[in-house]
Amino acid sequence: MARLGDTELDALATAEPSVRRRRRWPWVVVGVVVLALVAAAGVALVYLFSLNQTYTDNVTMLDESESFPDVSVRPDPVDEAHAEARNILLLGSDIRGDVGDDLDDIRGQRSDTIMVVHIPADNEGVQVMSIMRDNWVPIPGHGEAKINAALSYGGVPLTVQTIEDIIDVRIDHVAIVDFEGFAGLTDALGGVEVNNAVPFTRSGVTYPEGHITLDGESALGFVRERYSFVDGDYQRVRNQQAYLRGLIRGVLSRDTLTDPGKISDMVGAISPYLTVDSGLDGPTIVDLGLRLRDLRTEDIDFFTSPTLGTGTSADGQSIVRPDWDALAQVAEAFRSDTVDEYAADAQ
Repeated sequence: MARLGDTELDALATAEPSVRRRRRWPWVVVGVVVLALVAAAGVALVYLFSLNQTYTDNVTMLDESESFPDVSVRPDPVDEAHAEARNILLLGSDIRGDVGDDLDDIRGQRSDTIMVVHIPADNEGVQVMSIMRDNWVPIPGHGEAKINAALSYGGVPLTVQTIEDIIDVRIDHVAIVDFEGFAGLTDALGGVEVNNAVPFTRSGVTYPEGHITLDGESALGFVRERYSFVDGDYQRVRNQQAYLRGLIRGVLSRDTLTDPGKISDMVGAISPYLTVDSGLDGPTIVDLGLRLRDLRTEDIDFFTSPTLGTGTSADGQSIVRPDWDALAQVAEAFRSDTVDEYAADAQ
């Protein structure tokens, strides 16, 4: 197994500030892991209380108006048979440092990474749908634009509304994660192993093909790079998904599950950099964790919202063209709580 050397890591650490500022980070990937962390601790109620306290003391909560659009523009609730399913929107925004200190500036930022996590009513697995940031979609009140512009135009509520219009179900919770917390979580885990399908070099760091171990700093290049690939953002999304698989695999490993200190370190590392809607409080996280206490890596399916490739907008922007016919099937899968079937067919 290859591990990035000190020289290569130094190349990232000592990069010019102007270069580092241009690197947007898909902080969102750790949101799913918060659920897995609590699931891992689900065997000990006293320990759950301790994790709950750490989480509650450190996260930043958004109120209802900062998280969701007005109910009048939201999809109708799903039928009672699927009411227990949950959909969590995970966003990475181009905000640096502690997200909680920058909430007033969230308008004007663009979400670099967008994922929707679906927890089915029967709790049999989890499905994670990546949405490529350059999808050219209608943004309510603003015409067509890249989907990641919704955060800039109208903050989290408009982003939620835009995505709800596509998947035709309500988003139940929102989480925004900042890179510094992500790096801390990764390092607290002791690194993340990924199977790198396409070798590349970024900022002097070489990522060879095969199994490699990344720390928080070197993972930045792995999940951010797109220019090295023939299909650009498509491979970047696959790398993000590969990284998330590795991250969750590490969280759910025996070494982690049997080390309460490591679990506590990870919750402590991520929670100060996590911004969530007020409904995603400690008790809710614990409840979700207990629902997912039997979760294993193989129970998590990843797929990308369907597209028809790239193109150019009327005003000359490079865009990704959504496959609206296939997205209608995605919406039906969300409404009928059969996202697992769609994800299996999408592999």
